[in-house]
This record gives sequence, C-alpha cells and structure tokens, in this order.
Amino acid sequence: MLRAEQISLVRQIDLVFKELEEELAGLSSGTVFLQIRNNTVGKFGIRHNPIAGRNGQLSEDTRGLNAEQIHSFRMMAIQALQFKRYWTHGEISYEFALRQGAVVIDAVMESNYNMANLLIQRYPHKDHGTNTYGNLSS
Repeated sequence: MLRAEQISLVRQIDLVFKELEEELAGLSSGTVFLQIRNNTVGKFGIRHNPIAGRNGQLSEDTRGLNAEQIHSFRMMAIQALQFKRYWTHGEISYEFALRQGAVVIDAVMESNYNMANLLIQRYPHKDHGTNTYGNLSS
C-alpha cells in the first residue's frame, strides 16, 4: 500500500481535486485549501459561503463549476506549484470564482517553520549532565 509521502505533491493535488469534484460542482466561488507537512497533503477542503444576502433577502447560489471549469481549476492549481520554493511545511489556498463563464483563481502559498526544529538542527543539545538551570555551583 502506498503512503501519501511516497506520492508526488502534484499527484496528491490531483487526488484532492478528484475528491472535491462533486462539492466544487455546486459552488461558484470559495477557497480550496491544502495543509502541507513534509511535502505531504494532510488536511484539505473548501471554505465557502453558501448563502448570500442582498436587500434583506437570503438566497443560495445555484450555479457551480462544470466539468471543464473543474478541470481548468485543477490544472491551474498544479501549475501554481512551480512558484512554491524550498519550503516543505505550510498551506496553499486557491481562491476561486466564476467570472463570465470562466473560473478565475488566485493561489496563496504560506510557508510555516518551527523554531524548535530549527534550533535542534542548528544547535543540537549536548547532554553534559546539566539541568534547566545549568550547573549552579560554578
């Protein structure tokens, strides 16, 4: 059985979009997000506001992305990966909207770093029998 870390990030994003296809078919705008750790997609999903209000009336947008628009979205999301530089932990958000029959996206890439990991890698702990307060007798 393959583990997620054995699959390229491009293939993982392709799988994410296939999983979200039915939900995207019911939406005309929103944000697809991917949380990434060690270049592996963990949590993913869609943020959207399904009900819009105007002039005191609430209504649900009944338009959604068609198969061609979903395919186009998926291809743009994969192409956006070429702008990801170096980082392995973070989040990618794809804000999307239907505009005049075409899907428009903005990709936002957020890198995350952990100071504790950085310090451990650069300054490994040397155990000299000291405690948190060091050697108080010296």
